[in-house]
Amino acid sequence: MKLLKRPLEAWGMFLIFALIVVIGTASFFIKWMPPLASNRISIDQMMNVLFIITGIFFVLVQGLTGYFIWKYSDQNKERSTYIPGSYALEVTWTLGTAIILAVLGIWGVKVWKKTVIQAPPPNALQVEVVAQQFSWSFLYPGPDGVFGKLNPKYISFLNPLGIDPKDSAGKQDVWTKDDLYLPVGKPVVLRIRSLDVVHSFFVPAFRVKQDAVPGMTISTWFIPEKKGKYEIACSQFCGRGHYTMRGTCFVVSNVRFQKELAHLRKEDEGE
Repeated sequence: MKLLKRPLEAWGMFLIFALIVVIGTASFFIKWMPPLASNRISIDQMMNVLFIITGIFFVLVQGLTGYFIWKYSDQNKERSTYIPGSYALEVTWTLGTAIILAVLGIWGVKVWKKTVIQAPPPNALQVEVVAQQFSWSFLYPGPDGVFGKLNPKYISFLNPLGIDPKDSAGKQDVWTKDDLYLPVGKPVVLRIRSLDVVHSFFVPAFRVKQDAVPGMTISTWFIPEKKGKYEIACSQFCGRGHYTMRGTCFVVSNVRFQKELAHLRKEDEGE
């Protein structure tokens, strides 16, 4: 019964830390990201391992903290007992932590190389992505697979990308606003730029996130593996209308993708 005779503050702190452990444990079973719809599974694999490792230490530390607060809160005026430190124990947990961090670091570099640095396949579809307050524009090359020239002096409301009308190579190019169409199972290279401030192209389901920096063209590539409709968000605060900067990515069959582009070209010719 002696263990039950603890001050109210000790019980309160113990219950708070116990609640933290319960909520923290439950949070590791929540799906924080939408189901993966691209070939970037290595990102999910690494994140799962990180959650498990950090989760174990989180529960352990918080649980022990609450237990010690409760256990050693006896109101008896006993003199504290001096416990000498252990050099071997300190070396063990320091080396253990260093090894875990080194392994995760090497693994992270490999994942980064595989998803970002590795060159895309030569048959990858090229798409220009242009960000501006507060919308996305997507440019697709014509049947020849070659983009026409872009010239800033031609930028207008009807031509936000600045497509050069004098360049014959760009006559078959088409663009869409806020709607991105991609063929399922085909490698895609996104060439991302910004016309004004820093934005960030983010599609959670693809595990793709890349900043759009003024004056730079930054490429990233992936393979959409599941048909469907996916949200495109700007994950970099870019002004008052930042919350409205959304788009939709439609992953469709290659047949439907070609039909969509053909339809867009007919609309351009009709103008």
